[in-house]
Amino acid sequence: MAPQHFLVVVFPGQGHINPARALAARLAGATGAHVTLSVAVSAHRRMFPSLAAPDEEVHDGAISYVPYSDGYDDGFSLFGSGGDEAWKYTESLGRVGRETFAAVVDRLASRGRPVTCVVYAMLMWWAADVARERGIPRVLYWIQPATMFAVYYHYLHGYKEVVTEHAAEPEFTVAMPGLPPMAIRDLPSFFTDLTDAILASAFDGIPKTLQQLDIDRRSSSSVTGAKPMVLVNTVEALEIGALASLPELDILPIGPAVTSLLGGPMTAVGNAPQDFYKHDEKAYMEWLDTKPARSVVYVSFGSMTAVSKRQKEEIRRGLDASTRPYLWVLRKDNRDDGVDGYELSVSAEQGMVVQWCDQVRVLSHPAVGCFVTHCGWNSTLESVSCGTPVVAVPQWSDQDTNARLVVEWGVGVRATAATDRILEADELTRCLDAVMGDTESGAAVRRSSAACKAKVQEAVAPGGSSDHNFKAFLDQIASVGLPYKTRRASI
Repeated sequence: MAPQHFLVVVFPGQGHINPARALAARLAGATGAHVTLSVAVSAHRRMFPSLAAPDEEVHDGAISYVPYSDGYDDGFSLFGSGGDEAWKYTESLGRVGRETFAAVVDRLASRGRPVTCVVYAMLMWWAADVARERGIPRVLYWIQPATMFAVYYHYLHGYKEVVTEHAAEPEFTVAMPGLPPMAIRDLPSFFTDLTDAILASAFDGIPKTLQQLDIDRRSSSSVTGAKPMVLVNTVEALEIGALASLPELDILPIGPAVTSLLGGPMTAVGNAPQDFYKHDEKAYMEWLDTKPARSVVYVSFGSMTAVSKRQKEEIRRGLDASTRPYLWVLRKDNRDDGVDGYELSVSAEQGMVVQWCDQVRVLSHPAVGCFVTHCGWNSTLESVSCGTPVVAVPQWSDQDTNARLVVEWGVGVRATAATDRILEADELTRCLDAVMGDTESGAAVRRSSAACKAKVQEAVAPGGSSDHNFKAFLDQIASVGLPYKTRRASI
């Protein structure tokens, strides 16, 4: 029999690639199988900028990187486009992505490395089609919280009408099966902003991804001949209700997808891929070493959100007013003369502005007392895993729901935004006092953050829920006759 070969395919965004890379590394370390990670050419060339050709294959120990094309090999900026161009990209991703991914699968088979399981991340619905056509077992990898998965699933299975009817009523609550009542403001922005073509195009792939599960549920053929399987980047103890709300699916929480938190490197050896953004050469970790415990405010709005000039000025004023030391990430592609000039005027004692950093290392540092974040799921789960309190400033997509989880778990506060989702200086200062101050509310947030961190540590420990669920996934793959040998000690 041919060796087992996992093919993980993911959307070309940094926030999508990071959990896919972590899963690929975990699969390789746990099974000794071949693992191939496939991203679009535009992302592949940013991960490996020194390649002779942008679509050149790369091998890094047990992991190979073989790109597909989405028709935009020079890259595509969702928020830098108009609605028409966003829809053109969405159409191209589905059409060209499917064709070129199918060619990747066939090429691997022709080389004697047939794919034995396709793991397709959200938005990669056409990869499931390709696998089904070739009789290859397939598994959805959901990189957002289980609550978000349940919300989308129920929205598409009977709740779209009521949500749409009340889309303009932020405080109207909707009770979906197995979930606590949720206000319209806590649901994804795709449900409430019905006129934005860019948002509509970004949402297009989500129902198509979930429809793949309905196809497999009807045919009972996704992996084991039973329920369709979904791997979720979350921790069971944090989202028990949401996980139980979908009994028709086999949902396995295996998070957090941060390999460094599981005790291993992101990749093996050799040609390790780079982040999209180069880590700043400033000695930010050494700077953190000079600060007292829980004194530093860490600010970052992720790899995609473009922070407006007004928002940067409000953050600047709020940080100055708080008088706390801070580490602020401002990407090189999201700067202007005013902020750059401000960066030069910041004293080393007061703060540090960097272009990019190792976020998990920063959040793990004892000097960091708070994370001001857009609440992307990677950032949210990393902050919970590190026990760092949160000031949630959601912008779009799943971030409103993630912010609701932050409040539900008691690990932070949600800032009240002004128009256009701007966090004003006075509100930032108030929120920092609420989570970092010497008050009962601040102490409660810190206690909850420590308790959630302990739940994550328990889940990823040998025999913990995430460890158990990951092994259950491998066992189910093996049950369809695919050869593998689990290296139990390394999972």
